[in-house]
Parts: sequence; C-alpha cells; structure tokens
Amino acid sequence: MTQSKIENQKSKISPPSPAATGLGYITSALAAPVSPAEAALRPLSFADFTGQPKTIERLQVMVGAAKQRQEALNHILLSGPPGLGKTTLAFILGHELGKNVRVTSGPVIEKAGDLAGLLTNLEEGDILFIDEIHRIPKTVEEYLYSAMEDFRLDIMIDQGPNARSVRLSIPRFTLVGATTRAGLLTAPLRSRFTLQTRLDYYDAETLVTIVRRSCGLLKVPVDAGGAREIATRSRGTPRVANNLINFVRDYAQQRADGKITQPVAAAALELLEIDAAGLDEMDKRMLRVMAENYGGRPVGMSTIAVAVGEEPETLEEVHEPFLIQEGYLQRTREGRVLTAKGYAAVGLKPLGGDQGSLL
Repeated sequence: MTQSKIENQKSKISPPSPAATGLGYITSALAAPVSPAEAALRPLSFADFTGQPKTIERLQVMVGAAKQRQEALNHILLSGPPGLGKTTLAFILGHELGKNVRVTSGPVIEKAGDLAGLLTNLEEGDILFIDEIHRIPKTVEEYLYSAMEDFRLDIMIDQGPNARSVRLSIPRFTLVGATTRAGLLTAPLRSRFTLQTRLDYYDAETLVTIVRRSCGLLKVPVDAGGAREIATRSRGTPRVANNLINFVRDYAQQRADGKITQPVAAAALELLEIDAAGLDEMDKRMLRVMAENYGGRPVGMSTIAVAVGEEPETLEEVHEPFLIQEGYLQRTREGRVLTAKGYAAVGLKPLGGDQGSLL
C-alpha cells in the first residue's frame, strides 16, 4: 500500500536548527513546522504507535467498523497540548484505511473559497486534517456544518442584486480536527464530531520506549541510562524527545565517543538549560516572575506574558499545561497561583512559610 499523500501547507520552509539555549527551546520545538527528519520518525500504524491506549482503542474500533461497512470514517476531534501525536494519528488513520490525507491549518482557511477548494479536491473516503481547528474564522466554520453532515457546500457568488447561491456536492470524507484549546470550539462544530478524544502527556516509561525507537531509526547507539535521561527531561512530549535526541546525538559525536549514555545525555541537556524535571529557562522565568514580582498572589497570564516577553497564547498552550499537571502552578478564578513546588523549582520559599501559597 502506498504511503498517504501529504499536502502540508505548514511545512514549506524547514525550521532552522535550534540554538543551544533553554530560553524558548521548548516553544520553538513545538511551534516549528515538522521537518522531514522528524516526519521520518513518525509511526505509520497503530501497532507502531506507543502510548495513548484509550484513544488508540477507540480509533481502532472506528476504523475496523468503517472498513467492514466500506464507508468513510466518521469525523474525529483530537485535542491536547502540542507535540503529543495528533498529526501522527491522522496519518495513521489514512494508512490503516488506505486513503489519502490532506493537511491544512485553521488560520490558512481564510474564506469559504479556500475551504471549497480543499473539499472539492478530495476523493471518496479521504481524510482532511485541520490543525488548530479552533482558529478557523467563524464565517468559514458555518460552511463546515453542511459539509460534515450532508457532504455539500452552499457557496454565495457575487454580492448585492447579482448574489446567488451555488450548491456543490463533495465526496464523503472524514474530517479530523486537532486543537490545543478545545474550549474555544463552538458548540455546533464540536457536536458534529462523532468521537472527541484527548491526548495526555506521556509517562516516563512510555517515552523511554519512544526514545529507543527513534534512536534505532536514526542508528544512534543509546543505552538504558541515556534513553531514560532524555525521556525524563522531555516533559511528557514525544516531539520534544525527538528534538532532544538530535541535539544529544550531535553532542555525543563532538564530545564523547558517539554513544548516548546517561552522563552524556545529562551534560548535553544541561547545555540546553533543560533541567532534570524538563523545565526550560522560559518555564523558570514564568515561575520566578510570579514568585518575585507577585509573591505568589494570583496573576493573569497576560501579565506574566508581558513580564517574560512571550505571547500569552504560547504560554497557555505550551508551558502552562505542563506546569499545572506537574504541580508547579494552580489555576484559580483570580488568576494563576504559584505552589510550593513552583517556589522550590526556582530556589525560593513561599512567603510566610508553608501557608504562603494559601493566603
């Protein structure tokens, strides 16, 4: 079976190699377009995919039923932080079904004509993957409703007295939407997805397996200690792990014998300013600003973003979910609050002792 056709409008320009600094390294690794080297590490089947067992089982059920009925797969919404495998799962669906996958992004679809061009070029049963689907303009989103339900588009042509509606029939297709902020999706769009499933951060043992697999594909020798060191500093994200492998491989070639061991991996990641808990310099700047400037009091993300010189959306999508899950931050009605663990991460103590974060 041939590999799924890829028409990725986001990957026309390969990203530059990351600089050896922890300030923004995680952000750039997760925000950059997928490089050909990273795409080569992606699994192509459910059997090769590691982690997310509940999501995989749900998708296997849907794929098996669709193949038995010889029908197009029902629409699927994948949510979760960046770098966890949403795009990879879309290509796996195409591979398992033997269908083509067309890839685009929400901000790219600016008008109804853009959407019509994508949908009319699909073939029966093809998959349309829309990343950042929450960023589709609302005027365009309304055209998706009839496309998803009735597989037709009603496009308005011209304006004023000459305006007329043209109905376009489109093949039965599968829409796979991906979002890092599921709460921003409108209720009408969300309700049209048969399956809505969330991808969570990976545990260390699962990431060790992923690191070993990626090193095997790259033909990089790695021992158990080296794989675990990379896995524990990858903040539960396979994309970060793969980016770290590339840098650690370079470090091992230049300053060791080429093999990734625990001391080599630790030294390389310290050079990137990524600590043993997976925190980079931007994470620590956020925690330090909250501790030193606001004494642990609730503070809004926009205020934090101005203080650290980063966009609020980037902090909310890339940094905050990991910091909250690991217990460095708490999210309250008044704003973000630093925990005792957050203070410890930057070498400070809560004001007023252990009760400081409660007041």
